[in-house]
Amino acid sequence: MEIRKIAGIAPDDRAAVDEAFAGIEPLPVACCNWPAEFPYAPEVSFRMFHTGDWLMLRFDVAERYTAALVTEDNGEVWTDSCAEFFIAPDTGMYYNFETTCIGRMLLGARKSRTEAEHASPEVLAGVKRYTTLPCGEPFAEREGDNRWSLTLAIPPQALFRHALTDWSGLKARMNLYKCGDNLSHPHFLSWRPIRTEKPDFHRPEFFGEVTFEK
Repeated sequence: MEIRKIAGIAPDDRAAVDEAFAGIEPLPVACCNWPAEFPYAPEVSFRMFHTGDWLMLRFDVAERYTAALVTEDNGEVWTDSCAEFFIAPDTGMYYNFETTCIGRMLLGARKSRTEAEHASPEVLAGVKRYTTLPCGEPFAEREGDNRWSLTLAIPPQALFRHALTDWSGLKARMNLYKCGDNLSHPHFLSWRPIRTEKPDFHRPEFFGEVTFEK
């Protein structure tokens, strides 16, 4: 998969960002890898492009059950309605960007699920987050026709254990997920399939290859 480069767009220029995303084909996050135990599957898709300075990632979600109780970054965001992006710029380490529907984010540099270094507040502050729900305002689970979008603008410096200054030309591996561990209907969806007995997103061997256009 190649991530298109669209230069000259600033993340805060919402009209330009939306126009760029309109030209990107959405891809489904629809692999329900553990259907016997977790059959519920909301509708989720993502779009992605980069400017060189920023990786622009948008999730669009339609789900029946939505909650946002985590109020701090690097908290247990996966327990809320959460969209996730994992990327490995090499074979030694990967990064997990996990973001709730109200923009609370966990970011770690990892060798495995247990071997991790969490990002500093300064690194986290460098990742811009835009959500169609009130950003940062927590709420208990809501049941209904819940639809929301989350856009992330990720600088290459957010991969803080690497010395990246530009996304252009990077070859990496990635997977994207949607989860909600503590919702009344937990779910664990992925872009690329995961072949494990139990839900486990921290499996780089199932990431898909990706190239960022120069």
